[in-house]
Amino acid sequence: MKKRIKKHLPNAITCANLFSGCVGIVLAFQGELVAAAYALFLAAIFDFFDGFAARVLKSFSGIGKDLDSLADMVSFGLLPSAIMYELFLQAPQIDKVSHYLNFIAFLIPVFSALRLAKFNNDTRQSENFIGLPTPANAILIASFPIIISQHNHYYTPYLLNPYVLSCFVIAMCALLVLEVPMMSLKFKNSDFNKNIYRYLLLLFSAILILFFKFAAIPVIIFIYIILSIIQFKFANEKVPG
Repeated sequence: MKKRIKKHLPNAITCANLFSGCVGIVLAFQGELVAAAYALFLAAIFDFFDGFAARVLKSFSGIGKDLDSLADMVSFGLLPSAIMYELFLQAPQIDKVSHYLNFIAFLIPVFSALRLAKFNNDTRQSENFIGLPTPANAILIASFPIIISQHNHYYTPYLLNPYVLSCFVIAMCALLVLEVPMMSLKFKNSDFNKNIYRYLLLLFSAILILFFKFAAIPVIIFIYIILSIIQFKFANEKVPG
């Protein structure tokens, strides 16, 4: 009995990730973008703990890996695109253009699928990532409706600008698949020097969230990208070829 629980617990958590993503998609297309964002955050929590449970229980399998990617495709590919599409609809519509432009939001699951397929077949990504992880991109997008709801006066003109949204989608899709090294947040040991960039990210994140709450998320993702570049470019850490 214990062996069966040990074997299936990580997959059960992955299924909870998938379920949260499905609920979030429904909420997004109903216009409940803040609730959809929280569903995405919940999916991200499950996504963290399924991997954590697999490592602690040493319960790895090919099915688990494929299931994780399929769940991520829904929760961090389709769900953020649904949120982005609804943001496009809320933005001022450009005559004879927006009817087509709004669908640019669905480039997100296309490039997320490419990102996840690369990850599953790229042996270089066993310890770090190449390209922006799909959960990071999804969390960034999910922060937008919450930021708008909490800081409407300051950020709405920018976050609900169709040109800004279009450029943002294109830039993030590119980051998902570009050969840009990104650090993993997994701590494999307690060596401070080897984990200094992870500690810095956690420190900056804690401070920013304390003062700015959800408005800090875009800045945190930017810091994550910058620290990753510094780690691999200036610390002479080579990306496996």
